[in-house]
Amino acid sequence: MTNPLLQLQHQGQAVWLDSIQRGHLLSGELTRLIEEDGLRGETANPTIFEHALDDPAGVYDAQLDELIRQGLDANAIYERIATDDVRMACDLFRPLYDRLGGADGFVSLEVSSKLAYDTQGTLAEVRRFWDIVARPNLMIKIPGTPEGVAAIEEALYAGINVNVTLLFSVDAYEEVTWAYIRALERRVAEGKPIDSIASVASFFVSRIDTLADQWLDEKIGQTAERVRIDELADMKGKVGIANAKIAYHRFQQICADPRFQALQAQGARVQRPLWASTSTKNPAYPDVMYGEALIGPDTINTMPLKLIAAFRDHGVVERTLDRAVEEAQQTLHRFAGAGFSLERLTAQTLNEGVTKFDDSLDRLLKRIDARRNR
Repeated sequence: MTNPLLQLQHQGQAVWLDSIQRGHLLSGELTRLIEEDGLRGETANPTIFEHALDDPAGVYDAQLDELIRQGLDANAIYERIATDDVRMACDLFRPLYDRLGGADGFVSLEVSSKLAYDTQGTLAEVRRFWDIVARPNLMIKIPGTPEGVAAIEEALYAGINVNVTLLFSVDAYEEVTWAYIRALERRVAEGKPIDSIASVASFFVSRIDTLADQWLDEKIGQTAERVRIDELADMKGKVGIANAKIAYHRFQQICADPRFQALQAQGARVQRPLWASTSTKNPAYPDVMYGEALIGPDTINTMPLKLIAAFRDHGVVERTLDRAVEEAQQTLHRFAGAGFSLERLTAQTLNEGVTKFDDSLDRLLKRIDARRNR
């Protein structure tokens, strides 16, 4: 087995595609990735759908025109297109989902980022999307904001699969993990099954490094001492991976906790960490850096097509996630010792992540409105 993407499965890691577009679904390309590269899931968000509408073949044109003729507003049109694509992707992954007994083969659809700080609004949209798509291998993406945590627990308690997104800090990751456990405990207490409920926790990586590197470069520019400059430069490109390794270490500890062990005895699945934002933003870094450094059991790496192709070509597969955990902790200590706040960094990346999806949704709706007006 020479394909590194397939070798990841022997390390307990699944690859999901960080993209969805109708042309890819209709052409057979997604099916090929499932069959030849072992792809096990797919995710969507407003930015992905914004880019999908640029499909040069115009695969959305006929449906757009029909929905406009029906008098739907821009948001309703977007939802119809998004849910249709996700339903179609769910059906393509369904044989894999059935073969694995519901362990994988999921497709994720995100609630509106405008509801990131609205618990009840998020819950209402979660339930609506769950009913519209009506597929057992659907996951609803809910942001891991403080307001989102309550919605996450209630959705899981209701038996809805949840992909917790926009996680940047280990503390936030731990909060949503315990929300998952609480939801399952409530179901067990009421005699409800828990063996068919699935959840993943999407922990973002490269966006952490993008901002950390920016802060480090600013301090380097203000530093005259050569040794100090080298110390600061040595941390570049390491904070995001170190942060993810600490989150995975916490995942392992929670899996060993008696509360989760009791649930696992009742059929509970682990809430797998999912590494998001794994494409390399800095061209000075290896293109497969976030693929090779985050390999470990019970995890998922969401890769865009470009990273999938690169990893297939020259990715090196070995268990790396729980290697050098102390070194990862030291990296974060050095970062703090240099005067930087990891808490402020993760808070800023969370706010920027919500804003980015907001902006993408706004641009997408404006494009649909412009077509309606024409």
